[in-house]
Amino acid sequence: MAWIRAAALSELPAEGAVLGVEAGGRRVALALVDGEVYAFADNCTHRDFPLSLGEVDAETCTVTCEWHGAAFDIRTGDPTCGPAFRPIAVFAARVDGSDVMVDLP
Repeated sequence: MAWIRAAALSELPAEGAVLGVEAGGRRVALALVDGEVYAFADNCTHRDFPLSLGEVDAETCTVTCEWHGAAFDIRTGDPTCGPAFRPIAVFAARVDGSDVMVDLP
């Protein structure tokens, strides 16, 4: 695993929104919830739709795919609502100065 710069902290949208980026050759989605940065694969495991087009629920710490409504826990990647049944990949994230860093394989 390697820490890779994914975005500037200032690029992260307000809570409840998702930012899609490319980092280390992968599509990664970033979300800010209660001051914590979360990083996860930017594709729904149901139909490979970008989760960065979805919406984050800060109360449940989930992202919902805009296409068919599948939801995932952004802390664990586990699906919380069908039609998806496979988890999404989640990655460790940290803020380093003004940058968001993601630990990618």
